[in-house]
Amino acid sequence: MRILVTGGAGFIGSALVRFLLAETPHVVFNVDVLTYAGNLDSLPGVDDNPRYRFQQLDICDAPGLAQIFTDFRPDAVMHLAAESHVDRSIDGPAAFMTTNIIGTYTLLQAALSYWRTLKPDEQDKFRFHHVSTDEVYGDLSGPDGLFVESAPYAPSSPYSASKASSDHLVRAWHRTYGLPVVITNCSNNYGPYHFPEKLIPHMILNALAGKPLPVYGDGQQVRDWLYVEDHVRALYRVVTVGRIGETYNIGGHNEKTNLCELLDELAPADERLSGPYRELISFVPDRPGHDRRYAIDAGKIEHELGWVPQESFDSGLRKTVQWYLDNRNWWQRVLSGDYRLERMGGES
Repeated sequence: MRILVTGGAGFIGSALVRFLLAETPHVVFNVDVLTYAGNLDSLPGVDDNPRYRFQQLDICDAPGLAQIFTDFRPDAVMHLAAESHVDRSIDGPAAFMTTNIIGTYTLLQAALSYWRTLKPDEQDKFRFHHVSTDEVYGDLSGPDGLFVESAPYAPSSPYSASKASSDHLVRAWHRTYGLPVVITNCSNNYGPYHFPEKLIPHMILNALAGKPLPVYGDGQQVRDWLYVEDHVRALYRVVTVGRIGETYNIGGHNEKTNLCELLDELAPADERLSGPYRELISFVPDRPGHDRRYAIDAGKIEHELGWVPQESFDSGLRKTVQWYLDNRNWWQRVLSGDYRLERMGGES
């Protein structure tokens, strides 16, 4: 297959690109505008791979996208390009509306125009895979219940509202124009190459530096944690064997609060500290509209497509902590901003 990946320099996107190049024979074209969260350091060694191409491009650039479809002729699009940080969406929602809504619309139009030029057998094989989040479902009340694919949408933040909008656009392009689409909604990801502003790497790096560990509100928000490499294996199953027009929820079966269970697993206490890392916890005011609990029912993808997560939260977190301990150069370049100074433009 020839797979066009949008957002392939981001956290989940780069994990997907690494997986496709290492575990499949497919050809990958990575399109990423390289915002602050896009990091080519997360794709070591790919430039020497003959099955990989990269172009720095905004998905709102309709002529640029049209040219890529014409030149590359993909068999599938895996759309991960998105603004994704909730706090940033509260402070500056405009970028989220532009990228997540207008960008998805522009990509859908480019894909539809290209798909219409294909022969019938090529049209049947084509897939547009839209990667979304469980946050579109809003907040689960109480300790029970799970998000299923038919759950009503009730987004709480500008970020989740923009992702919900993009989900609706993808379904509309399938229903109205016949574009063959699949959608996935995943729980919170974690793992190697995660941008340091996100919760788990932020806690790891603050703990290693002996800095306060900021926790929202009372710290009892519950999330279902999904190891990123498990996620990309699920994405590959969906794009290759998922049913057209269907949505698949992807979860890790690892509900944890952001406080007790998580911090105990970070790392052995450093000799510089007078006590365990837990003593660094600093409670901060809760974010506006903060959802209390997310939890995914991943039964559909397990039963239909045979995917199950390979990592428990304990095993995945140990791998993640060890990766950050072993790859200080990567996150030090992110914290210093050096990773942004050496970016290349154009196609390689």
